[in-house]
Amino acid sequence: MIKEAIILAGGLGTRLREAVPDLPKCMAPVSGKPFIFYVINYLRMQGIEKFIFSLGYKHEIIEEYLQNHFPTLRYETVTEDEPLGTGGAILFACTKAKEKNVAVVNGDTLFRIDLHKAAMFHNHNMAECTLLLKPMKQFDRYGVVELDPEKLVSSFREKQFYETGNINGGVYILNMDKFLDEEFPDKFSFEKQYLETMYRERRIYGMIQDEYFIDIGIPEDFTRAQTELSHPPLDLQKIDTGWTLFLDRDGVINVDKDGSYIFTPDEFIFTEGAPALFKKLAEKFSRIIIVTNQRGVDRQLMTEETLHQIHQYMIDRVSDAGGRIDAIYYCTSVHNDHPERKPNPGMAVRAKLNFPEIDFSKSIMVGNNLSDMHFGRNAGIYTIFIRSTRPHQEFPHPEIDLAFNSLNDFANTL
Repeated sequence: MIKEAIILAGGLGTRLREAVPDLPKCMAPVSGKPFIFYVINYLRMQGIEKFIFSLGYKHEIIEEYLQNHFPTLRYETVTEDEPLGTGGAILFACTKAKEKNVAVVNGDTLFRIDLHKAAMFHNHNMAECTLLLKPMKQFDRYGVVELDPEKLVSSFREKQFYETGNINGGVYILNMDKFLDEEFPDKFSFEKQYLETMYRERRIYGMIQDEYFIDIGIPEDFTRAQTELSHPPLDLQKIDTGWTLFLDRDGVINVDKDGSYIFTPDEFIFTEGAPALFKKLAEKFSRIIIVTNQRGVDRQLMTEETLHQIHQYMIDRVSDAGGRIDAIYYCTSVHNDHPERKPNPGMAVRAKLNFPEIDFSKSIMVGNNLSDMHFGRNAGIYTIFIRSTRPHQEFPHPEIDLAFNSLNDFANTL
C-alpha cells in the first residue's frame, strides 16, 4: 500500500475569485467544509498515513486549518517563496518524502481512485511514474456525439464540450529513487516538461480508472460539489441489512470506568439492555464492528492478553443472548497521531479491507466521545452520540447526526 502522499495546495484559484475571495483554492467551502477536508479523508481511507502539503498562496490559512481541525494528522509542509510550477512544487515536497513510492494529488480535485490497485499496477510495471486516467466522452448541450477515438484531451477546462479519450486525473504515483535520478530545474511544469517530454525514455505508465472526479477550479464543478459532497440527513427508517454498525466500547457497550481502564473481565459491566439488545442490532445490520482506543496496554497498565480475555467475555455474553459481534479493532498506541487511534480513521480502513462489502455511506458510528464523532466524519460514516458519560454534550452539533441517552435507547428506535 502507498502510505505517503503529497498534496499540491498552492493554487490561487483565479477562476473562483468572485465566489471565494482571498482564499487558497483548496480552502473553498464545499458543503460547510473546506474542499481539502474531502481530499485528505479520502486519501486516509485509501491507506495514506502521512501527508506532505506543498503550499504557496495564503499558506498560513491552510496551516491554521490543519492545526485546528487535523491535530492528530501526520503531516509536514513546504512553502514556495515564488510559484515553482507543478514540477517544482512536487520536487520541493519530495525533500520531505520518506517512502519509496509516494502518491501525488491536487488539492483542488477529488478523483476517487482505488489507490491499492494503482499501486499494484505501478509496482508490477516497475514504473517511475504512474498517472491515473479518467475516461471521458465528448458531449455538448445536446448530448453525446462521436469523435475520432484517438483524439485525447488534457483537461476539463471547456464549459460545454468534452472530447473522447482518457484525461489526466491529476493523481500520480512516483518512485522516488527513479524520479529524483533525473536532474530537474527548480521551476518547471510536471505535465509538459516531464510527462510529455520524457514518456518515451522513462518508465511512465497510465492506468485508467472510471471513478468519481470533480475539479472545483471549474466554477460549474464547484457548484456541483455543494450537492454531490454534501452529508444527507440520517434517516433511521431507511436502515436495512446493507448497513454496517460501528460501536465504541467503554461507555457504550459497557459502563465506563471513570479515569481508569477495565482491567479484567470481572470489571466489564454491560450497560442497560446489553448484551440482549445485540440480537435486535444483528437483525438490522449486516456487520457489527467494535472500534476502541485501548492505550492502557502501551502504558503497561494491562497486557494485550488480558484485553483479549475481556473481549472474549464480551463476545461470549453477546452470543449467549442471541446477538453477534463480527470484528473488534483496537488501538493500543499512546500517540495521538497514530493512524489507527481515533479520531484517525485507520480502524475503519482495516474493517473495509477485511469486509470489502462495507459501504461507509451506509454505516453508523455510535460513541460517547467527540473523538468517535470525528472518527465517523473522517471515514464518511454517520454519527450517533451516546450521552452516557457526557449528558450535557451540545446538540445539534456539526459532527453529530443524532443523539441518544444510551445504546439501548438507540436500539429501541430501530
